[in-house]
Parts: sequence; structure tokens; C-alpha cells
Amino acid sequence: MVNSIADALVMKDESLFFLTEPSGDIPDRGDHGYGLYYHDCRFLDSYAMTLAGTKLNTLVSTAADGYRALIELTNTEITLEDGTQLPMEDLGITWERILDEANLTLLDVITVQNFDRAADLPFCFTFGSRFDDLFNVRALVSEPIGELHQPAWKGNTLELTYDGKDAVKRTASIRVEPLPHQKDMHHAHVRLKLEPRERKQIRISVSLLETGDPKPSPLSSSSSSPDHAGHVRDRLKQDACEWLDGHTRMSSDNPLLDRVFKRSLGDLRILRSTLDGKQYFAAGVPWFVTLFGRDSIVAALQTLAYEPSIAAHTLRLLAKYQGTKVDEWRDEQPGKIPHELRVGELAHLNDIPQTPYYGSIDATPLFLILIARHAAWTGDLSLFNELAGTVDRALDWMHKYGDPEGNGGYIAYESKSKKGLSNQGWKDSGDSIINTDGSLAKPPIALVEVQGYAYMAKTEIADLFRRAGKDDRATQLEQEARALRERFNREFWLEGEGTYALALQRGGKQVASIASNVGRALWSGIADDDKAERTVARLLADDMFSGWGVRTLTDRSSRFNPIGYHVGTVWPHDNSLIAAGFRRYRQDAGASRIFRGILETATQFDDYQLPEVFCGFRRDVYDVPVRYPVACHPQAWAAGAIPYLLETALGLRPNAFESRLSIVRPHIPDPTNRIDLRALRVGSGHADLQFRRTGDRVDVDVVKVDGGLKIDIA
Repeated sequence: MVNSIADALVMKDESLFFLTEPSGDIPDRGDHGYGLYYHDCRFLDSYAMTLAGTKLNTLVSTAADGYRALIELTNTEITLEDGTQLPMEDLGITWERILDEANLTLLDVITVQNFDRAADLPFCFTFGSRFDDLFNVRALVSEPIGELHQPAWKGNTLELTYDGKDAVKRTASIRVEPLPHQKDMHHAHVRLKLEPRERKQIRISVSLLETGDPKPSPLSSSSSSPDHAGHVRDRLKQDACEWLDGHTRMSSDNPLLDRVFKRSLGDLRILRSTLDGKQYFAAGVPWFVTLFGRDSIVAALQTLAYEPSIAAHTLRLLAKYQGTKVDEWRDEQPGKIPHELRVGELAHLNDIPQTPYYGSIDATPLFLILIARHAAWTGDLSLFNELAGTVDRALDWMHKYGDPEGNGGYIAYESKSKKGLSNQGWKDSGDSIINTDGSLAKPPIALVEVQGYAYMAKTEIADLFRRAGKDDRATQLEQEARALRERFNREFWLEGEGTYALALQRGGKQVASIASNVGRALWSGIADDDKAERTVARLLADDMFSGWGVRTLTDRSSRFNPIGYHVGTVWPHDNSLIAAGFRRYRQDAGASRIFRGILETATQFDDYQLPEVFCGFRRDVYDVPVRYPVACHPQAWAAGAIPYLLETALGLRPNAFESRLSIVRPHIPDPTNRIDLRALRVGSGHADLQFRRTGDRVDVDVVKVDGGLKIDIA
């Protein structure tokens, strides 16, 4: 089991990412998830700095920029080698770290300033790596490794090398300047002599290499220079600014909302990754820095109002990996959209099925929903036409393979893979789908939210078929959607609980546990109006709503655990979809309550960053949200939660085909009174809007509009 990474400093640039303790260190022992990772391999699992054998005190540390970390340290009282005493806090030590994926390099510049007497300072740096595959780090598998070579110094460069069983040589080359005066296989000793008020630097670079060449290229001597680090920093800072400038801009009279929103977009930029020349949101650091069908789709959905291009990239990328055959090892079926793609040693050896793996029951209908929502925001059928074959195959999969019992349209799952996921909805842990007596549901399992996704996908894709002149296909899908809706509201409903069952299991038996999944049925529009109203009340009851957000499972369940991954925790992205479902059925007060809870949660985390998940303890017990020990941060759909909640609250409903934006029942949650949106794109038009709250009323001013865009305010 991996120890907590809740307080980790996290850096990421494309596929290169790095986690450390707040001090900047990676401990050299213990089952931790810290390290420098690339292509599902941990290239560095030990890296620490000491002064005269003593750890330094951490004053402050931040990695809010994503590509850069800044750590301020000082000394404790230390006895130096010559017997002199170095009083505490005589030194100021600034550790700047920059990730540079373009050169696969970590750049460290350590600036040491002496505030008092002359001192001869002996620093020691510790390095190490076992080159673990990420699945070994997570203790999900335990496979024999390849050949780990003894670390070797070449001048002032330490080379850590590993020959993988997959015939890939992996090397971490560590360059230290100034030249260490003493070194061994895992240590570099650097001596700095500082006069009073003098300042000097230690520069360290760690460069990674994957190759079949037994002689890796040495590092350029300029790669660890201050000038080089500054050049990389400036380039990455410019990229970050351009990313933010390319989005719809939001400002308000609430500084906390502004900070959380900016941090959300910043996290999404950090998670932006590239594969096959196309960009997508990696699911989360550190465990899911890869293409995830469901997660990447949902994050793209959450951000369509702010920048739609990454959604198009994501759709094209997932279409490329769409299933083509029946392969039980990978849970692949023709037309199915992939769940997870891995590129590390275990994947190369086919020891894991993520090559890619298709064990996701919801990625396929969500893929179709994203196509439709992208078209609504852009008013462009070209992507739908381009992916017409992919769309047809996805719909065929829903009909042929998504319904294993042939029960008339419900989409259900039952894994065939020996190393696959037993549960294949968004709650994919093994204990997440449970009966009221605590027993596990029996597959095939038809989840409540997945039926909603299927309904929404067919309804919205039907509209695109009709716009493309294929009326017969559109009518067929609409009829299937109506039939599914009627049957769903009859067979999933729990009259005694006033909400829907979590799922139907083998033989059509209800899984009658009360869980947050039902909120997504509202998001999709599959729920009947009267049942939706009762479902909202059920989700906001004390056993489900913690005060910070809706829990994944009622606290009345025998399996409830406030720190259980899917059986009692609170997920920001889940709540963003639930709130949108509330708004769909005019349950605005409930949606506002969720928005406030998630926004207030973000303000309680470091740098206003929402994690993947937090614990489901009641707010009246703990007045701060409780960290989940191994939650990803940043995490894509958590970062998308606040932008999506804001879009939902403001009532933005695009119809770019008609060059129209409807603003329906706009709402601004307390304590915010004004929200400005600038350069909001709908089709080829743009709008600048101001929302002002006076009591219970929100007025909308159209400050600027161009491109023929029409604004309707309801």
C-alpha cells in the first residue's frame, strides 16, 4: 500500500512529472509514491539534501505553477566539521526546480545565502532509483524486474541505468555543479565556502533517456546552467500565460472565487498532455498521467464553455484507439471507446491489459455526448462528419455488446479479463457496487448513470443526424431513447427511498443502495420530473450531503466508510455533474448549495487546488474538509468542477447552429455579487457578459457581442 501523498509538491510538464515532500526531498525508504516519472516508470525514487548530515527546516514551498517549484529552507543549529557552531537560521536556501519535458530534464538551482559569519558548508545529496513501473509503485502488481545496474560516476555526472525486460534501456543522468569533492554510488558531497553576506549556487540536473543504444548521450554542460534554467522558466511561463489567455476569462467581486477558478484552469494546463500529435487532459497526477477515456472526456465536457479545441483533439485521439475486435484480455469489443492506455515496461511485456484497456462501460456513450456538446458550442458538423464511422460503431457497440443479457436496451458490464476491472463505471473499485446487505452486486451490472448516458447520447446524437440530413437514423435513435426512458423510470425507481436504485444486477434485480450515481441520471435528463424532485431531496439529506458535498454512498450503509475510495468520500467532479442535474430539473437551490460547498472546499486546500477526492466526514464534526491520503492532485475532472459549476449556475445554454446563446435562470451563489465573462465563444461569435446579483435576482448585461451572436435571457 502506498503511503499518503496528500501534502506532496507536484510538478508536471506534458508526460514528465515529479512529486516530492514539501521539503523538496524524496525519502530513500518506505512505500511512497514520490519520485520523477516518465512513461509509467519512476526514474528517480530517492533524492534528498542535507547540510552537515542534518535536514534543513522548510519555511515555505509551492508548486502552484505546475512546471516549477520554489522551496525556501533554512538551517537548524549545526556543528560543522571544524567544530564551529552554525547558529540556526543563519542561512537562506532557495531551491528552485523546473521540469522541462522538451529535454526530459529536471533542473534544480539551489541558492545559498549566508546572512552572518563565514562558513564552510558541507552539503550532501542522495540519489537512487529502482526504475519501478507505476503499477509496481501502486502495489497493483508484483512482477520480476529487469537488470538494475550499479550507479556509476562519469566526471560530475552520476548515471543510474536499468535494462528493462522489454528491451528498453532507461537512464537517469544526474549532473552536479560545482564538481563534488566526494562521491559514491548514491551520494554527491559539495562544499560551499561562503563569506558573510555571500551567495553561491549549486546546480543539479536530472536528464532521462529511453533507448536501445547502450551509450546514452551525455548531458550538455549548459543544461544545468542558471541561464538555461531561466530560459526554460520563461518559455514555460509564456506557455502558461497563452493557455489562460486562450480561454474565456472570468472575474468577479469575490477574490476567493477568482483564485479557485484561475487555479482550476492552471491545473488543467498542467494536466494537458500530447499523444500522437493531439492534446488531451491526463486524468491525474501521479497515478493516471495517461489517456483515460472517461476522465479525459468528462474534463473536456466541463471546459467546453471556456476552450473547446481540446475536446476535438480528445475525440480524434480516442477514435483512433476505438475497439476493433473481441479481446477478452483487454475487455475490448468492436466499437468500444478505450478506458486506459499505458506505455511502460509491464505494458510492453503484456503483463497488464492497459495496451489499451477497454474496461469502461461509460466511455462510449460519453464519447457520443462530447461530440454532440462540442457541436452545440461550435455550431460545426465537420467533426461529426469526420468521425461518422466512429459514431456508427459506437452506437452499434451500445446495441450489440453493451447489452450482454439482451434485456432490451440497458447497458451493462461483466469483465472477462483476468486482470481487468470488476466494476467498470466511474466507481471502478472492487467494493463500490454493493447491495443493502453489504454483499457485492452480481454481474452483469447495469448502472443507473450509464443508462442516463445512453439516453442522453442517443437523444443528442439524433439531433446531429437530423442536421446532417439523416432523418430516419435520427428518428430511430429518438424512439430508442424514449423507450429506454420509460422502462428506466419504471424498473430503477425505489418508491420507499424516493430515488433510483444504484444499479440492476444479474436477472434484473435492483441494487437498492443509495449512492451519488443517481444525480447523474438527472444530469442526463432520463429522470421523470416528479422523480427528479424527490431524488434531489434524497441526495441533500443528512446521510448523503456532508456539508461540503454529496457523498458517494449513504452513511446508513453497512459498507459506508468516509475514507473509502467510492463508499463514502466526496468527489468534486461528481458534485459538478449532480449540480447540473439539479439545475436541469429547476432545483436551483440545491445546485447552489453544492456549488457553495465545493467552492468552500477548494479554499481550504493548498493553493486553492481541488483534489481528486476528499473524505466524507460531516462538516459539523470537522470544520475543514479532510484530505484523502492518496488522492491525485491535480486531477482533471476535479479541476474542471468549478468551471463547470460556474457554467451551470450562470445558465449558459449554447445553440451555435443558430448563432444563439440562451441564459436560463442565472444564479450567483453567496457571497459573490458580480461575475464578468469575457470572450465567451459560441460558434463564430463572442460575447462579453456581466452578471449582477441583487437579493434573489440576477441581472445580465450584454457588454459586447460580435460575430452575429444573439443572446436570449430567460
